[in-house]
Amino acid sequence: MSKFINYLKESWVELTKKVTWPTWQSLQSSAMLVMVASVVLAIVIWAMDFLFQHLMEFIYTL
Repeated sequence: MSKFINYLKESWVELTKKVTWPTWQSLQSSAMLVMVASVVLAIVIWAMDFLFQHLMEFIYTL
């Protein structure tokens, strides 16, 4: 049990003293980057699906 308590104490010290947390501005810009990248990737996947669907419909109607 003492090892577990020591682990918790060391974890708390590391999280409060040693970790460099990002600023609010940095978090917002990272979140925007992730959202934009997700939308772009979704559009690319949608376009590939759309083109493949129409290609397969064309091939099946031959």
